[in-house]
Order: sequence, then C-alpha cells, then structure tokens
Amino acid sequence: MGIIRIGGRGTSRRVEEKKDDNWTGPAFKEYSEQKKQEAKNEYISMGRGTAKIKFGDISSSSNTSSNTSSTKGMWVGTGRGTGRRKL
Repeated sequence: MGIIRIGGRGTSRRVEEKKDDNWTGPAFKEYSEQKKQEAKNEYISMGRGTAKIKFGDISSSSNTSSNTSSTKGMWVGTGRGTGRRKL
C-alpha cells in the first residue's frame, strides 16, 4: 500500500510497508468470525452475571435490515430512565 514510519514515543524509528487495515469492513468480519469459532466452547456471562451460555450459541449479526427482528411492541426508556414508551 505504501511506506510508513513507525516509532514508539520518539525513542526509535523504522520504516515498514503499510498493511491493509483489518479493523473494519469484510476483513474485520472474517477476523471476528474466526475468533468466534476458536472460542465457541467458552462460556460467557449474561443477565448481570446470573446466567451463562456458550459463545458459539450466539447467532451472527449482519448489517442488513432484513435479518433484524422487529422492535414493534417493545418498551423504550425515555428521559433519565424515569419514563417509557411503546414502539
């Protein structure tokens, strides 16, 4: 991609080839799916620490709106948490 200078707190400098970013987009999606597969048998806490489930049991998310469930009929907190309204 290009050449960049890397150094730590001004104590050293080195020049390296810039690698493709993998913290966003399809590259990050692949990375996160790979990490999820590696940790699928690990347990995670849910519900204020009162329940635990396997990490592999959580479904993958997607950016498309067709895969999201409807929020119709759910309650949403308003103000400073003192009020609520129904969607």
